[in-house]
Amino acid sequence: MMPVNTDSLSTVVQRNCHITDARHASNYTLCVYLLKMREYYRWEKGYPFDTAMPRDEVGDWLTQRERLWEMLEEQPYAPIPLQKRAVDPFDTATINAELLPQGYVYSGGIGHRATAHFFLGRLERHLRFEDFEVLIAADEYARDLTAPPALALGKTIFIRRESLKRMLWEKVQEWRWNRYDNAMGRALSYYDFDGDLDRGLEEMTRCELDAVTHHEIGEVRAGAHLDEAWGEMLLALPHSRAEIMARAVRDHLADALATLPRLLETRNEASLHFYMANLSAMRRELAPGFTRAYAKWLEHHELGPIARIAEQGREHWLALARRMLELYARRGTDCLPEMERLVESSHL
Repeated sequence: MMPVNTDSLSTVVQRNCHITDARHASNYTLCVYLLKMREYYRWEKGYPFDTAMPRDEVGDWLTQRERLWEMLEEQPYAPIPLQKRAVDPFDTATINAELLPQGYVYSGGIGHRATAHFFLGRLERHLRFEDFEVLIAADEYARDLTAPPALALGKTIFIRRESLKRMLWEKVQEWRWNRYDNAMGRALSYYDFDGDLDRGLEEMTRCELDAVTHHEIGEVRAGAHLDEAWGEMLLALPHSRAEIMARAVRDHLADALATLPRLLETRNEASLHFYMANLSAMRRELAPGFTRAYAKWLEHHELGPIARIAEQGREHWLALARRMLELYARRGTDCLPEMERLVESSHL
């Protein structure tokens, strides 16, 4: 097998990344968009995390990038050139059959709200966990604006170390603005960010790799319980409180099936604090029992309450999700008010 030409390959993948950015970057609020574009610039230009970037240069780059997007928005995704033929960019398995033996990893898939995501990186580790294949990418040669740290395609889990580290860096920056005594502050206290930022980020990334891997495993297991009907429902629901609730229920189910049992098994206290810190407002609203269990852990240093709420969650969230599916099957998108009442009456 001839060695892959990473320059030409990354050029094609990056062009596809530009196309998906052109189509979906406007989905963000202005504040989130500007923050993501700043970190995108940092990645593209290779600036260290603790280096201030030249504001004028970032502004000029942003203007140029938006012009590029205007030209590409209506363009089709390009096929990925392999040794003998070009392959559909969403045929990840075929592409990786050629790339993995040469030390590279690729992904082309569909994420939140039917947004396409692509990346190409250096393969760091290729693992098996139970019946899952775990591919950990290190340096990334091509990526899009969103750059999710982890995703699953079938029973293949893709973990993007570089994107995870950048996401953690954003969390560190955000907490440093006010330095509240909260779950995020407790999570960050396990690492010496003030003394050695790079080492702290590396240690936190290594710690959180396991947690994000198991969240994706939980997502796959949740999908096996709910089958394709759940995804069809989410795509059909308009952006609404009911849709946000549905996504929160699915995340709770995934974590009850895999993430929380793993954190409890390993007694990963730093990740438990980080998990609590990253629960969305909706997830906290739906699971007040977890907030109480977390408070008991802080007070008594006993993980039992968290273990019990995780165990209860496996049946609770699955039953609730199935009732939501039944409601949607009967009434379609007319079910939104009733679905909201159902979820509001089913807190754990």
